[in-house]
Amino acid sequence: MGSTTAAALTAATHEIDVDGVRQVYHVAGTGPVCIVHSGGPGIEWAYLRMPTLEAHLTMVYLEPVGTGASGQLADPRDYRLDTYSRFLHGVVEHLGQERVLLLGHSHGGFVIQRYALDHPDRVAGLILYDTSPVTGPEFWAEAMAGVQRFVEQHPERAEAADVAVAFQETPDAPDDNWVSTKLQRILPVYFADYWGREGEYTPMRAAVRGWLGPQLGEEPTPFDVRDQLGSITAPSLVVVGEHDFICGTRWATMLHDGIPGSRHVLLRDSGHFGHLEQPEEFTRAIAEFVGRVKFG
Repeated sequence: MGSTTAAALTAATHEIDVDGVRQVYHVAGTGPVCIVHSGGPGIEWAYLRMPTLEAHLTMVYLEPVGTGASGQLADPRDYRLDTYSRFLHGVVEHLGQERVLLLGHSHGGFVIQRYALDHPDRVAGLILYDTSPVTGPEFWAEAMAGVQRFVEQHPERAEAADVAVAFQETPDAPDDNWVSTKLQRILPVYFADYWGREGEYTPMRAAVRGWLGPQLGEEPTPFDVRDQLGSITAPSLVVVGEHDFICGTRWATMLHDGIPGSRHVLLRDSGHFGHLEQPEEFTRAIAEFVGRVKFG
């Protein structure tokens, strides 16, 4: 490992320039390099910190462009998957790694699918975590049906009813504070049993932050790479929570069936945050997968 590469992978917060825009990332852990892209778009990376995986991997947590300490784009319409993929590639190049493992959660999973299709030679493996190969009207209709089921399952809780209200609200002048507050309001639906373990999840809920800019991005068409999944040759692991209302088992099965030789792990007591809900099972599944990946 060269001195430049070693410096880029020291356990610290780092900052680089990608096309004149600041890109911040955080390094922790030891082992093969795994770049982590959080969801959203526009959600702070910290909710996806995975200390148990840091015993197995050098985790490189991105602050996606438009969030946290990373820079903002001049035109919010430019927050698109090809943009996120370009910034991800800037980090891969900076790290000096021939090939890296990529972990993408939710919208971050869309990003790493796009990257794997565009840069297959730089990908050692993919961990597709609670994500989908497609969005569009049917995807969102199923998600909103999941929200309604959640409300009906908790008729005694005003907070549950407020989840549905928050999903539909659009203020005249939204800002970053509104995005963060909305995230905190809707978060219970993302867990398999939020109120049963509320004491564990409250700190994360209180700390979660979001940024408006990335939510204003304009994709030219809805995300849909189903017909391209067969060309992904990197070893792939699909991880999904059985109770995930938004990127659940239907979409995970599409990924697993579409990517040749992929592995599939179902976390039966999790929603959208298996790394918090079932951390031991989540870590074990990824550690076993990584043991079969060839780096370099």
